[in-house]
Amino acid sequence: MKIQSFTACLLIFIFSSCALFRGAGKKSLSVESNKLAPPAKFITAVPFVQFTGGVVVVRAKIDNFPDTLNFILDSGSGGISLDSMTCVQLGLKPLPSDEFIRGIGGIRPLYFAGNNTLVLPGLRVDSLNFHISNYDFISSVYGVKIDGIIGYSFLSRYIVQMNYDSMKLYIYTPGHFRYGVGGELLHPFIHNIPVINAPLWNKKVIHTRYYFDMGAGLCLMLSDRFIKDSCIFCKPDQRRHKFVKSEAQGLSGKIEMTQTVVQGLKLGKYYFHNVPTYLFDDVSNVTAYPFLGGLIGNDLLRRFDVTLNYPEDQIYITPNSHYYDPFDYSYTGMAMYYIDGHVVITDVTKDSPADKSGVKPGDVVLAVGNNFSNNIQKYREQLKATGSKINMIILREGVVHDIKMPIKSIL
Repeated sequence: MKIQSFTACLLIFIFSSCALFRGAGKKSLSVESNKLAPPAKFITAVPFVQFTGGVVVVRAKIDNFPDTLNFILDSGSGGISLDSMTCVQLGLKPLPSDEFIRGIGGIRPLYFAGNNTLVLPGLRVDSLNFHISNYDFISSVYGVKIDGIIGYSFLSRYIVQMNYDSMKLYIYTPGHFRYGVGGELLHPFIHNIPVINAPLWNKKVIHTRYYFDMGAGLCLMLSDRFIKDSCIFCKPDQRRHKFVKSEAQGLSGKIEMTQTVVQGLKLGKYYFHNVPTYLFDDVSNVTAYPFLGGLIGNDLLRRFDVTLNYPEDQIYITPNSHYYDPFDYSYTGMAMYYIDGHVVITDVTKDSPADKSGVKPGDVVLAVGNNFSNNIQKYREQLKATGSKINMIILREGVVHDIKMPIKSIL
């Protein structure tokens, strides 16, 4: 059985998210890719928007269809994919294959719509085989229709710079490329998905490898097997940490996870302290343990401008204006989705702030604070004010309730 591994296509979203201090090394000299190759040529600049957790979304079209679609740009995807309903709306005919997708929570067969063209501003990318998947869940997470995920099938053909200040992708042909100064050149192992080495410490230094996963809206996620074998939270150190239950979504449905904080992570020459971390039971061995310990996501990676140079097996990172943004340690213990035009509470963790405040599954959120926008991403931003109490107006069985909920820190 052939398995194709996707990390950010795991359909993961963390519901109750979790101060940042780090030091950068001295500025490095300018770094270049292969000097013997022809010079890379600029092709186009593509605007993007950011969703919760730093996830990047670009607008693109398929073939000659007039509709503009929403695609997540994802280094954690080993291919390129399209939502099943979008596929129907475009009249594409998916065909079964002998390949499978493995994700947190299960394994399922892959269907493909072959030989299609992705149309970006100033660029047409042809001969793409889109794997077909159901992204209703991802759409409900972000409150916006997600039509697909752009991964290795696109990224392997170009040099792609992601600038989080200009909010644009700068796309170049493969070739000799000057990265500039002040950053760090990483040398990942790339087989569909980039893998990097990054020391982690929690009273002791532990070396392992991680997926470089720009499609995951979190900072760090570690597998249970790595946690157990590395003894990263072994007693008596375990008493120094808070562990809170959380929830994610996998291929087979709801997945229980645990939130905590690790003391530090080093990415290249850059140090991050008190990193929000999710611990998960890797039943499908998505991380191919012991080869990998987990993944580094885009809530951490968005603090850098990132150049993905897959043709040269290189990634270049440079701190940007978001480098000193604080991490999110807030904890409410409730899961929210955008369902049928409403923001709905779908799960409440026992004894969490939401539970103690009287929030119940099935409640429809009408407002958070003074925000009546019905925008689930704005609501989540409102719920990050750790140490405060915030009013929520909810609708339950036709009755409006005003609830005051404390926002706690997982630290």
